[in-house]
Amino acid sequence: MAHIVILGAGTGGLPCAYEMRDVLSGEHQVTLINASENFQFVPSNPWLAVGWRTPDDISFPIRPYLEKKNIAFIAEAANQIDPKSNTITLASGNTVKYDFLVIATGPKLAFDEVEGSGPAANTVSVCTVDHAKQAWDQYQQLLENPGPVVVGAMPFASCFGPAYEFAFIMDTDLCKRKLRDKVPMVFVTSEPYIGHLGLGGVGDSKGMLESELRGRHITWITNAKVTKVDAGKMFVDEYTEDGAVKKQHELPFNYSMMLPAFKGVDAVAGVEGLCNPRGFVFVDDNQRNPTYPNIYSAGVCIAIPPVEATPVPTGAPKTGYMIESMITAIVENIKEELAGQTPSHKGTWNAICLADMGDTGAAFVACPQIPPRNVNWFKKGKWVHYAKVAFEKYFIRKMKKGSSEPIYEKYVLKALGIERLKDKKAG
Repeated sequence: MAHIVILGAGTGGLPCAYEMRDVLSGEHQVTLINASENFQFVPSNPWLAVGWRTPDDISFPIRPYLEKKNIAFIAEAANQIDPKSNTITLASGNTVKYDFLVIATGPKLAFDEVEGSGPAANTVSVCTVDHAKQAWDQYQQLLENPGPVVVGAMPFASCFGPAYEFAFIMDTDLCKRKLRDKVPMVFVTSEPYIGHLGLGGVGDSKGMLESELRGRHITWITNAKVTKVDAGKMFVDEYTEDGAVKKQHELPFNYSMMLPAFKGVDAVAGVEGLCNPRGFVFVDDNQRNPTYPNIYSAGVCIAIPPVEATPVPTGAPKTGYMIESMITAIVENIKEELAGQTPSHKGTWNAICLADMGDTGAAFVACPQIPPRNVNWFKKGKWVHYAKVAFEKYFIRKMKKGSSEPIYEKYVLKALGIERLKDKKAG
């Protein structure tokens, strides 16, 4: 009998637990460890931050659903991983032994890298449900006292979509409230140009997103390195393409939502030989760590090199379809290992995303993620907004049912009319 432990219960970890349980025979034990009792559908956090959702709409306690599937659950943070003894030490001091470990923790939010940033200081975030709820509380104060807003992403951010989503969703909400004329907005991003997205652009993402920002009267600063945030004021260095400081900005604000840099969580980053200097897990084509081959990893917490060097550091995003394919590869590879076979399954590096824009939406497909690409397009329309709303409900319903079916492959590829991409591998 083997014990498979999955660390993290997000949009990668929870489906991994379900799929692992369905694929492996009952003699093997599956345990899911997560710091919280609840699953959070993170893609809906921008809606929560403007009051379009409540926490109960997009989160739920996962223990009863895991119990129905005969999956053990520990709601406790992991403090340390010892890969030599195959042991995880929890915050309580208790330990968990594993034969295979799947790391799907998501990132550590590195607010500390910019002085004065983060929910504990002067900016808000939509990276967790708790952060988005706090963002909603502060947004209500903005509605009572309208004024300048700054939205964007810090240096080393690697997921820019939610920043664009939030800017457009806030614009739509303020227009509905007849308050938009009282709220000047600036989009501040470490990207070298609007629509870069950490991907070197996708299709005409630059032109389309610039046009959307311009049409909504949102100005922008790119190649932007936020150096400090005081109460009500952000300090930003704007760089040239050659890496020289072009201009220094002091931006006043009544409200600011800035995505932070990502790093690996402490328990993972502290393992010698497991991660790169920023704490992201090294994996091979089969999602295995080269140093510790019984450790697999998927999602935001893995090491993927930037698409290109940029004047202000940016990371590469890991989108839902990519994560789902990595999880399926991990499950199949562990199954093969348990059968005495060599792991043969690979995840995809195809990036597919649905982004809401409040009253419309944008979809992009980058296959593979790193150029040159076989498929490279970016399209906008109300249908994307409706598709993302429907997908939210579909995903949460499937997680409550304990479904192990490939949700992105079944829903998103079908919605985009590109089911043929499901057979394409990395590169």
